Formats: sequence, C-alpha cells, structure tokens
Amino acid sequence: MEVTAYLGLGANLGDRADNLRQALRKLHAHPGVRIEAVSSVYETEPVGYLDQGAFLNMVIAVKTGLTAEQLLKAGLLIEQELGRVRTIRWGPRTMDIDILLYGEEQIETERLRIPHPELANRAFVLIPLQEVWRGGALPVLNRTIAECLSRLKDQQGVRKWGTIDWESESAPSAK
Repeated sequence: MEVTAYLGLGANLGDRADNLRQALRKLHAHPGVRIEAVSSVYETEPVGYLDQGAFLNMVIAVKTGLTAEQLLKAGLLIEQELGRVRTIRWGPRTMDIDILLYGEEQIETERLRIPHPELANRAFVLIPLQEVWRGGALPVLNRTIAECLSRLKDQQGVRKWGTIDWESESAPSAK
C-alpha cells in the first residue's frame, strides 16, 4: 500500500542548488519512492546554530511503498552520499532530508517522530509545504498550514529563491 509522505530538504554548504537537485534525483531513482510534487526553493536564515550561511529549503510530496523507517534510512543514505557530516546540532550541512508527514500517521520511536516535532514552528517548512499540500488540516496537528503560519511571529526570513530543474539532464547525443 502506498502512502503520501512530505519531505523537507535543506542545504547550506557547497553548491546548495546542486545538492538539492542531486537529492531529488536520488530520491526519484529509489525504487520505493515516486516524487509527486516539488515546491519552490526558499532561502532562509539558519535556526538554532546561527554561525553559518543561509539555507536553501524546499518540500516535496512523494508516494511511497516504504515504511516510515525505510524512508528515513533512504533519506539518511542520500544525506551521506551527498557528504553530510553530523558535528553540530542544527549546524551546517550539504543535505538534510526530514520526513515531515507520513500519511496521517503519528509515529514516535527513538529514531523518528512524525509529524516532525518542529513542523508547526518553522516558516521555512510551512511556506513551501503549502505549495505541495493536498489536504485541509494537517494530520495530528488538526490545524491548517495557514493557521500554523498565523501563529508564527516571523516569516520575513523566508525568501523565495527560485526553482530546481531536477528532471532534465543534458546528455551526449546518440551517434
């Protein structure tokens, strides 16, 4: 049975846009994941650990036959393949892939919390999420994205950056 999941992607090291593009391609290539919708990309100031560069953030909707734990493993593997090193909590990273929502499930294990525990508090997640969200109230939170955003004091740090063209790739012409 397939589930719709929403993933947040972010990068602030290296070629941020290319890191997002590569992550999208790797997720798309995974046999258990099908990308359904991709938000615009937003540039945002860091949260938590502030001594680092701005992030590019986006949200995607995927259909998946993977369990939430399997989807987490796939995301962590892609982070590693793109050079993610975990040294400082909320620190700089080449790639961060978070499971924001997994169907309407509420999951709490040692490794995974869904909905993402900071989902309702982060404009840099909610703003791109509203571009790809296909429902009313968010599961478990029982609030719409607009209601969540209205509770946040500061949304000014979230600036539309552009889009990522991840589906086209130039290749040598056939001879």
